[in-house]
Amino acid sequence: MTWFVFIICALFPITAYGQPGVYHFGFKKSVEGRLPSIDEEGFKSIVTKHGALFLGNTSQKELYLTFDNGYENGFTPRILDVLKEKKVPAAFFVTGHYVKDQPELIKRMAAEGHIVGNHSWSHPDMSQLSESMMKTELDKVKEQVALLTGQQEMKYLRPPRGIFSERVLAASKQLGYTNVFWSVAYKDWDVNAQRGSQYAFSEVVKQLHPGAIILLHSVSKDNTEALARIVDEASRQGYVFKSLDQLMSSELD
Repeated sequence: MTWFVFIICALFPITAYGQPGVYHFGFKKSVEGRLPSIDEEGFKSIVTKHGALFLGNTSQKELYLTFDNGYENGFTPRILDVLKEKKVPAAFFVTGHYVKDQPELIKRMAAEGHIVGNHSWSHPDMSQLSESMMKTELDKVKEQVALLTGQQEMKYLRPPRGIFSERVLAASKQLGYTNVFWSVAYKDWDVNAQRGSQYAFSEVVKQLHPGAIILLHSVSKDNTEALARIVDEASRQGYVFKSLDQLMSSELD
């Protein structure tokens, strides 16, 4: 089975940069509706211990769409148009660069009912930061988004580059965040290696499985052009798109 390889994911999810207890969120991809190999990876117990999300209810045909927004590459307005047209909720994890550079898009995300989540101010390896530095990174995004949108609460965090440790998960949880990883993704982030919308469509659709949290990057031209078809095909297969807030509510029930 082919390993899912991502710039933020090591080929084997053990340690990052030789540091014990520091992980990249990596796994074998879902095939034919089966779950990816997250249960088999060495980090699952740490992730679940601290309440991080990476799957929804695997007995239900539900999907959770998330985007990482490190910077704007001209595609987010079209992504938002598609989500509005298809009535699909999403979560956008934004950095400080994005907040400063694209305030109107941040406002639009919130106004159209999407979740604006935290992707840190400067996209560092958070396992290298002290707790106080972590807090500063996250507080700056939260405060600036609040100024733009009036959104006083920011509940969700995606650790930059998918690098984490138990200390990172514990410290961010103490700050009120639920860490959000994923169970569907592909190499979509390289703007110089886009392979066409059909490729994006195929890479996402072939990984769909019940309870999937989908990670896409908004800098991808392929993702943007394929998004409507992805939504339509998932719906044709009987999947329903839900928000992370709905997932959290079901976790608490």
